Amino acid sequence: MGRSLLQFRAADGQRGVALLADGRARRVLGVDSVRALARRALEAGDDLAATAERAGLGAPVDLDTVRLLPPIDHADPAHLMLSGTGLTHLGSAEGRDAMHRAADPAPTDSMRMFRMGVEGGKPAPGEAGVQPEWFYKGDGSGLVASGEPLVSPAFARDGGEEPEIAGIYLVDADGTPVRLGFALANEFSDHVTERGNYLWLAHSKLRPAALGPELWLGALPPDVRGTSRILRDGAVLWEKPFLSGEANMSHSIANLERHHFKYAPFRRPGDVHVHFFGTATLSFSDGVATRPGDVFEIEAAPFALPLRNPLAAAPPTDPAVRVL
Repeated sequence: MGRSLLQFRAADGQRGVALLADGRARRVLGVDSVRALARRALEAGDDLAATAERAGLGAPVDLDTVRLLPPIDHADPAHLMLSGTGLTHLGSAEGRDAMHRAADPAPTDSMRMFRMGVEGGKPAPGEAGVQPEWFYKGDGSGLVASGEPLVSPAFARDGGEEPEIAGIYLVDADGTPVRLGFALANEFSDHVTERGNYLWLAHSKLRPAALGPELWLGALPPDVRGTSRILRDGAVLWEKPFLSGEANMSHSIANLERHHFKYAPFRRPGDVHVHFFGTATLSFSDGVATRPGDVFEIEAAPFALPLRNPLAAAPPTDPAVRVL
């Protein structure tokens, strides 16, 4: 039986956590955040589902009457890190290679990176495989809930969806990263900027990102199949299936985790990490140019709830530095 945790804000403004199982959500008593529940589970040496049940399950939660929050957050957004990996899915190199090839027939760095993953991204348990591409997206201030707008900065050249699975982690008091579960994600990016020069990938990734409402507990199914679509004026503008899970990846999840958390600053006790595992499906690769008002929809089993976000544009700002 699959189970998920949800975070929500009730009509009275109070936060809560619910355990979702068999289509029914029930409030977890005595906690107002998944992070607090996870700390309790670590102290007890138990898993999240058992800790939630031990805390007690209250009345059913009507998900239509509450505001669903991201399934993880932190009271201090500076202690939540958004990061990710690319070129991790079978087929993911095709769009990137086309972006970066131009007139040079030689294999691009993107294609070479992808082939390295195919050859060495799934090592034997306990061994280190080839390291993936890695990028930084921002801190917890960039985390967006389902239903909220994904805001593209005024200087952006594009705002495009990336349907993905993200791993959710809490670093234990002894510095050990602990995977809490998985979430459906839209790792929102600027593909026009990235296409201009692959060294601008770092710039293109400094954008908000959305998480679906559910923290899926336990192992991720090896074959995740979903649908990514864009709605414009209420009609489907673009739609395509997407695949994730290790059966469709050139890297194992353990290898991606190992190469992220090998860096000591990422093992600071109490910090939360949201790590995006990559995708092979982009509307940008099919020539779609998004615009404010478009709506991104992503859905995939085993997640019961979809991820839905409208695209918005931020007003221009003046980033000039003041000198004292």
